[in-house]
Amino acid sequence: MNTRASLYQARYGSAEVPVPSTGSHLIDQLLAHRSVRAYLPDPVSDDTLTAIIAAAQSASSSSNLQAWSVVAVRDPERKARLAALAGDQEHIRQAPLLLVWLADLARLERVAGQVDEACAALDYLEMFEVGVIDATLAAQNAVAAAESLGLGAVYIGAMRNHPEAVAAELALPPRVTAVFGLCIGTPDPEAPASVKPRPPQSVVLHHETYSLPAQDGGLAAYDEAMRAFYASQGMKVRGTWSNHSAKRIRDAAALTGRDRLVEALQALGFPLK
Repeated sequence: MNTRASLYQARYGSAEVPVPSTGSHLIDQLLAHRSVRAYLPDPVSDDTLTAIIAAAQSASSSSNLQAWSVVAVRDPERKARLAALAGDQEHIRQAPLLLVWLADLARLERVAGQVDEACAALDYLEMFEVGVIDATLAAQNAVAAAESLGLGAVYIGAMRNHPEAVAAELALPPRVTAVFGLCIGTPDPEAPASVKPRPPQSVVLHHETYSLPAQDGGLAAYDEAMRAFYASQGMKVRGTWSNHSAKRIRDAAALTGRDRLVEALQALGFPLK
């Protein structure tokens, strides 16, 4: 069994990390999160899915607008087509369940019409952000719920590579778009996933005001932690986390098709004023 100290050490990639005396089973579970990309073929039952979605629906929602939906995909052929649209990631095909999380403003447009109200505010960027945030909060609850049941998961941001094609595959109406996918299944014990270190809290936690220079020491430590992680996992990543991250933002080509996201969203019914 993992001790609390070992959970913190794994999460931060350091034996020197301070371990708070405050803790709980939930915090321990969250600290042990890892992205799982290899699954057994065991199906995720409807009963389990119902529990996971109930947990998702227990997340906060801006003004209780519930501006999200999710599509559960189990059909192997549909998963294969979605995998092809999302960078040919094999774990999308392998996972018994793929959840595609949606920013959904169509439902609000529909209910406004049913009660004879205008819905001009749906055209604004703020409402699209509400949908994205609502979907993200719900999905993170779903991940925590799935992991509490012994399942593993991994997010699929590449579901945004081809927004129109994904919308067509899932029969999404205007004002609905995929924010990301989520593979869920029983982790394959023959291909165990490791906890990926996070930056020291000095990088992300600010007191009273924000400071970039205050992050430098923590980022240097994180580069070393990630260098060790890359080596331990046999990952072909040259240099440090800083090098890797800089390459991901250096030009539009690094966005793998998502550089045209505004254009795609407008085509899908989001004016984004």
